[in-house]
Amino acid sequence: MEAMEKIIEDATVELIRRAVTTLPQDVVAALETARAAETEATARRELGIMIENVREAGRCALPMCQDTGIPVFFVKMGHRHVAGLEDALARAVRRATELVPLRRNVVDPLTRANTGDNTGVRMPYVTYSFTDADYLEIAYMPKGAGSENMSALAMLCPPVVVGVGIGGSADACMGLAKKALMRPAGSKNPAPAYARLEEELLEQINATGIGPMGLGGRTTALAVHVERADCHTASLPVGINLQCYAARRASVRVYEDGRVEYGGE
Repeated sequence: MEAMEKIIEDATVELIRRAVTTLPQDVVAALETARAAETEATARRELGIMIENVREAGRCALPMCQDTGIPVFFVKMGHRHVAGLEDALARAVRRATELVPLRRNVVDPLTRANTGDNTGVRMPYVTYSFTDADYLEIAYMPKGAGSENMSALAMLCPPVVVGVGIGGSADACMGLAKKALMRPAGSKNPAPAYARLEEELLEQINATGIGPMGLGGRTTALAVHVERADCHTASLPVGINLQCYAARRASVRVYEDGRVEYGGE
C-alpha cells in the first residue's frame, strides 16, 4: 500500500469518528437558539433533550445516534490524483465500523443481506469535485435512514435541516439537495434571490407548527439551504433532501506532503 493511501485511510477513520460523535458548533448553536425562542413547553423540553444528547455523546466519545448512517463522501481533488482512493475510503469505513463503533447498516436492496462492514456495491458513495489546490479534501456525511426516508415519505421527526436542489438534471438536482446539507446551518446562498427563497421557505415551514419531534412548537426546521444549477429551458427539476437535528458532518484535508488538517466541526 502506498504511503499516501495509508495516510488517507487513517485520516478517514478519524474523520468518521469525529462526524458521528461530535455535532458541528453551528448546528448546536441553531438548536440552542431554537430552544431559547420556543414558547411551547413540550418543544423546549424536546430541544433540551437533543442538546443534552449531543453533549453526552461528545463527553463519552460515542455516536450521538444509534443510526450511524451509510457512508457518504464528498471528495474535492487537488493537483494530485491518488490511485486507490476509493479502496482507502472503503478500508477506513470497515475499520471505523469496528473501532468507533458504527451500526452495520448497508444491505443488498432486494435480498436485504447485510454486508457486515458498511461497505458494498457502490458503497461508500463518493461524489467528486475538483479544485486548484495542493490538497485532497474529504468531507463525510453519515446519512441516517430517518432523515433520508423523509426525502420521499411523509414521516416527520423535526427539527430538520432542509436541503433543496434546483435545476440541472433529474439526478443532479437531488445531488445538489444533499450537498446543500453540508453547509453550516443557517448560512445564506450568495445569490440574493436564492437567499430570499431560503428565508421564505424556513418561515413557511416553521409556520406549520409541527414543532420538535412533531409535538408542536415554532421550530420545525433549523435551516433551509438551496443550491442551484442552470437547467434546460423547458424543465425545472427540484429535489429535496432532509437531515435530522443531528446534522453530522466533518472534513479533512490531506496535503501532498502528508499533512492532515481536520475541519467541519
